[in-house]
Amino acid sequence: MTFMDTPLPFLAWTGLHLSIWKLIGWTGALMFGSRWLVQFLASRRAGRPVIPRLFWVMSLLGSGMTLSYFVFSHNQDSVGVIQNLFPAFTAAYSLRLDILHDRRARDEHASPGHAP
Repeated sequence: MTFMDTPLPFLAWTGLHLSIWKLIGWTGALMFGSRWLVQFLASRRAGRPVIPRLFWVMSLLGSGMTLSYFVFSHNQDSVGVIQNLFPAFTAAYSLRLDILHDRRARDEHASPGHAP
């Protein structure tokens, strides 16, 4: 058992087996799940379906954290790897598209021929 898989000693009195890897995995799962709350709030504010950039950031970070848990912890699990690999790729691609779209819109707005 590695250092990252060792139960955190200050939680021993609770009976919980909470290692650093498990903490990373839980945090990633909570982040990945709570991205829907971010999307809901942004859509409610806009009055139409909206996917804010924070949704993609949370998707990428949450997938990355849970993916690292399934790859590097003692609970190595191919199902967890596959389950988090595809959303991570999709989130990274969508985040890239969102950033490029904003950059293009900003460049078009700042071009010399653009009338206000």
